Amino acid sequence: MKGVYGLLKAKYLVEEGSMKNWGFIVFLVMIAMLMIANAHNYEQKIYRIEELKEEGKVLRSKFVDKRSELMELKMESTVARKMRRRGVQPSSVPPKKIKVIKEKEESVFSELW
Repeated sequence: MKGVYGLLKAKYLVEEGSMKNWGFIVFLVMIAMLMIANAHNYEQKIYRIEELKEEGKVLRSKFVDKRSELMELKMESTVARKMRRRGVQPSSVPPKKIKVIKEKEESVFSELW
Protein backbone atom coordinates (compact mmCIF):
# COMPACT_ATOMS: atom_id res chain seq x y z
CA MET A 1 0.00 0.00 0.00
CA LYS A 2 2.80 2.36 0.90
CA GLY A 3 4.48 1.75 -2.51
CA VAL A 4 1.29 2.57 -4.41
CA TYR A 5 0.75 5.72 -2.33
CA GLY A 6 4.33 6.83 -3.03
CA LEU A 7 3.83 6.15 -6.74
CA LEU A 8 0.64 8.22 -6.80
CA LYS A 9 2.32 11.07 -4.91
CA ALA A 10 5.24 10.89 -7.40
CA LYS A 11 7.88 10.85 -4.69
CA TYR A 12 10.27 9.19 -7.12
CA LEU A 13 10.50 12.52 -8.96
CA VAL A 14 11.51 14.64 -5.96
CA GLU A 15 13.70 12.29 -3.89
CA GLU A 16 17.46 12.15 -4.08
CA GLY A 17 18.71 10.44 -7.23
CA SER A 18 15.57 11.40 -9.12
CA MET A 19 17.64 12.66 -12.08
CA LYS A 20 17.85 9.08 -13.37
CA ASN A 21 14.08 8.87 -13.24
CA TRP A 22 13.67 12.20 -15.04
CA GLY A 23 16.08 11.09 -17.76
CA PHE A 24 14.15 7.87 -18.25
CA ILE A 25 10.84 9.75 -18.42
CA VAL A 26 12.25 12.17 -21.01
CA PHE A 27 13.53 9.17 -22.99
CA LEU A 28 10.08 7.53 -22.90
CA VAL A 29 8.40 10.78 -24.00
CA MET A 30 10.84 11.15 -26.91
CA ILE A 31 10.20 7.55 -28.03
CA ALA A 32 6.44 8.09 -27.77
CA MET A 33 6.67 11.26 -29.90
CA LEU A 34 8.82 9.42 -32.45
CA MET A 35 6.26 6.58 -32.66
CA ILE A 36 3.38 9.04 -33.10
CA ALA A 37 5.24 10.90 -35.86
CA ASN A 38 6.09 7.62 -37.58
CA ALA A 39 2.47 6.45 -37.48
CA HIS A 40 1.31 9.80 -38.86
CA ASN A 41 3.84 9.63 -41.70
CA TYR A 42 2.78 6.04 -42.47
CA GLU A 43 -0.90 7.02 -42.67
CA GLN A 44 -0.08 9.93 -45.00
CA LYS A 45 1.75 7.56 -47.34
CA ILE A 46 -1.18 5.12 -47.31
CA TYR A 47 -3.58 7.92 -48.28
CA ARG A 48 -1.22 9.08 -51.05
CA ILE A 49 -0.97 5.52 -52.41
CA GLU A 50 -4.76 5.26 -52.53
CA GLU A 51 -5.02 8.61 -54.33
CA LEU A 52 -2.46 7.47 -56.90
CA LYS A 53 -4.32 4.17 -57.41
CA GLU A 54 -7.53 6.08 -58.11
CA GLU A 55 -5.73 8.44 -60.48
CA GLY A 56 -4.22 5.42 -62.27
CA LYS A 57 -7.67 3.89 -62.72
CA VAL A 58 -9.01 7.15 -64.16
CA LEU A 59 -6.06 7.50 -66.54
CA ARG A 60 -6.35 3.87 -67.66
CA SER A 61 -10.04 4.42 -68.36
CA LYS A 62 -9.28 7.54 -70.41
CA PHE A 63 -6.60 5.62 -72.32
CA VAL A 64 -9.01 2.82 -73.22
CA ASP A 65 -11.65 5.35 -74.31
CA LYS A 66 -9.21 7.24 -76.54
CA ARG A 67 -7.80 4.01 -78.00
CA SER A 68 -11.27 2.77 -78.95
CA GLU A 69 -12.10 6.21 -80.40
CA LEU A 70 -8.90 6.06 -82.47
CA MET A 71 -9.74 2.56 -83.73
CA GLU A 72 -13.16 3.81 -84.81
CA LEU A 73 -11.64 6.80 -86.62
CA LYS A 74 -9.17 4.55 -88.46
CA MET A 75 -11.92 2.32 -89.86
CA GLU A 76 -12.38 2.52 -93.63
CA SER A 77 -16.11 3.20 -93.32
CA THR A 78 -15.52 6.17 -91.01
CA VAL A 79 -12.86 7.62 -93.32
CA ALA A 80 -15.14 7.13 -96.37
CA ARG A 81 -18.06 8.83 -94.59
CA LYS A 82 -15.93 11.84 -93.62
CA MET A 83 -14.42 12.13 -97.10
CA ARG A 84 -17.88 11.91 -98.72
CA ARG A 85 -18.78 15.16 -96.93
CA ARG A 86 -15.81 16.80 -98.65
CA GLY A 87 -16.81 15.41 -102.02
CA VAL A 88 -14.19 12.66 -102.22
CA GLN A 89 -15.57 9.19 -102.92
CA PRO A 90 -13.82 5.84 -102.91
CA SER A 91 -12.75 4.48 -106.28
CA SER A 92 -15.00 1.89 -107.92
CA VAL A 93 -12.03 0.39 -109.78
CA PRO A 94 -9.84 -1.80 -107.59
CA PRO A 95 -6.18 -0.84 -107.40
CA LYS A 96 -3.64 -2.60 -109.57
CA LYS A 97 -0.24 -3.61 -108.40
CA ILE A 98 2.58 -2.00 -110.35
CA LYS A 99 5.80 -3.93 -110.56
CA VAL A 100 8.97 -2.05 -111.28
CA ILE A 101 11.76 -4.21 -112.57
CA LYS A 102 15.05 -2.62 -111.90
CA GLU A 103 17.90 -3.55 -114.17
CA LYS A 104 21.08 -4.53 -112.52
CA GLU A 105 23.61 -1.79 -112.59
CA GLU A 106 27.12 -2.90 -113.28
CA SER A 107 29.70 -1.25 -111.16
CA VAL A 108 33.40 -1.57 -110.65
CA PHE A 109 32.89 -3.02 -107.21
CA SER A 110 30.56 -5.78 -108.35
CA GLU A 111 33.33 -7.20 -110.52
CA LEU A 112 35.70 -7.26 -107.57
CA TRP A 113 33.36 -9.16 -105.36
